[in-house]
Amino acid sequence: MALPLEGMTVLDLSRLLPGPMCSMHLRDMGARVIKVEDTKAGDYTRFMGMPKGMVSPAFHILNRGKESISLDISNAEGHTLLLRLVEKTDILLESFRPGVMTRLGLSYEALKAINPKIVVCSISGYGQTGPWAEKAGHDMNYCATAGVLEQMGEAHGAPVLGNFQIADLAGGSLSAAMAIMAGVVGSLRHGEGSYLDISMTDCTFAHHVITMASMNLMGKSLPRGQDMLTGARPCYSIYATADHQYMAVGALEEKFWLQVCDVLNKPQWKARYLDMGNKAEELRAEVAAVFASEPQAHWRDLFADADCCVTPILTPQAAFEHPQLLAREMVQELTTPSGQTIRCPAPSIKYSDKKHLADSVGPEQGQHTQNILHEVHCTATDIDRLLLSGVARQAGYTALKESK
Repeated sequence: MALPLEGMTVLDLSRLLPGPMCSMHLRDMGARVIKVEDTKAGDYTRFMGMPKGMVSPAFHILNRGKESISLDISNAEGHTLLLRLVEKTDILLESFRPGVMTRLGLSYEALKAINPKIVVCSISGYGQTGPWAEKAGHDMNYCATAGVLEQMGEAHGAPVLGNFQIADLAGGSLSAAMAIMAGVVGSLRHGEGSYLDISMTDCTFAHHVITMASMNLMGKSLPRGQDMLTGARPCYSIYATADHQYMAVGALEEKFWLQVCDVLNKPQWKARYLDMGNKAEELRAEVAAVFASEPQAHWRDLFADADCCVTPILTPQAAFEHPQLLAREMVQELTTPSGQTIRCPAPSIKYSDKKHLADSVGPEQGQHTQNILHEVHCTATDIDRLLLSGVARQAGYTALKESK
């Protein structure tokens, strides 16, 4: 059986993290994804933080299985070539600052005039409108503005940064992918495309429901570490072990807490499930002392068969070896042209009777330029001229010319 988006084409003008992660999901659903890169630096995730000549594993993970065309779309001829690609495209994704697409002559109105069914999605930090629309930012800024970062950390401590980009990935990538899917359905059902304005700040703010519930209930948001899901309850907290690792105790419901007490042989804790304030802190200290008495492996084994939401906190390396993720075929290996092996997550959506597409590493900048230009009816002579003039770029093209 075909994957849901097989036969559809995505033009991805984005770079860095949110846009490429979104188009990676679309590719995992079967779409053909063509990265449109400029003829200079291209998507600089490719080399970010790497020694000269080495490609970042992050680039390969985000761009596995995609094609790359390198065009100077600020040039009139390069711009025309992009519009010819738009004619054959179902989805266009971009992450420029608001106003850039219009200045490039690529507004939604211009694209819709060429292809009325196209779905165009813009991912930006603060959205296409509002006083902060053109303001620079990164994930932490969007989380800070949405009220999320203030809630992350321990009670009485400073906010902390996690190494999971909530606004970029949940607010940007996943929200955009969901909106694009709805846009595609609308295009197929009604024969008309749509423009999707995805603000990473908006979408992060919209998912901040638990804190907002507390705010509505109590008239204000509680300080970090003092809400039910941030550590106020000893039954839902993180505890250090004797070997300086940690256990996640998520026994939020009473039935789970009672089992935790049984496993730890602490029946006297059962009646203290609802303790709050000073009593909760006293109970937390008692629970912490128990977990601190043995290494993580001891608690992992002790709770292995207990159905009470207690698990070891794993390092990313350990997660790659977890039997649950391995059983779900969530780990795959990619091999780069230089022979480097990159371990990365496999596509996360499982379809009945369908295997996900075989993956290759991320493309070289302009690796598929010539083939894609052929598809929009450029002749070999046209392509040679475009490459020599710098309007387009093909990986390896200069070296091939010099070898003749």
